[in-house]
Amino acid sequence: MQAVLSLSQQVRERTRGPQPWVRRLQMVTNQCLAALLLLVAAPLMAWVAWMTWRHDGAPVLFGHYRVGRDGRLFRCLKFRTMYRESESMLAELLARDPAARAQWERDQKLDDDPRVTPVGRFLRRTSLDELPQLINVLRGEMSLVGPRPITVGELTRYGRVRWHYLSVTPGITGLWQVSGRNDTSYAQRVALDERYVERRSLGVDLWILLRTVKVVLSREGAR
Repeated sequence: MQAVLSLSQQVRERTRGPQPWVRRLQMVTNQCLAALLLLVAAPLMAWVAWMTWRHDGAPVLFGHYRVGRDGRLFRCLKFRTMYRESESMLAELLARDPAARAQWERDQKLDDDPRVTPVGRFLRRTSLDELPQLINVLRGEMSLVGPRPITVGELTRYGRVRWHYLSVTPGITGLWQVSGRNDTSYAQRVALDERYVERRSLGVDLWILLRTVKVVLSREGAR
């Protein structure tokens, strides 16, 4: 226990962020930008919701619990990209396909995921499924830039880097999303989160936001 506390203290020293009032200002700025983006994207989001409902019915949004700053859980929102029976489809696939099971255990994702709907594939390739996360930013659960939000189960795979992850607010985009995304391994993703937390700054966040536009338009690493 003492070793764990010591490691946690070391990470806090290395990842010490701005003063509380600066963090508050950053959160309010993120919320204002998210509100503006929601207004601009409202017609597009309405179209995506209609397309999703038309193909596979309701619900059009999917909320999955993710780990936020300091370990607080929140429902990370996305447009639903999988069939409603996705859980049973995954269990059946992993039971009969050793290769798929091995990839899932290694990366927590599948290259050719049969659970994804045709509309969902388009949304994922264009990153439009991420738009509802602007609501998470409004709630203060996420920021525009930060580590990719992960599940409780994934947190154990982060090892010592989990202290880095827990010290910041997860983001809609981040260093992983602009550094290869799905073309990277899980270990590389963890390393990118660690690097971001230790080097984050306003300049880094602005660079990531600008780079995100290029990545989304070119669909780099999107599946």
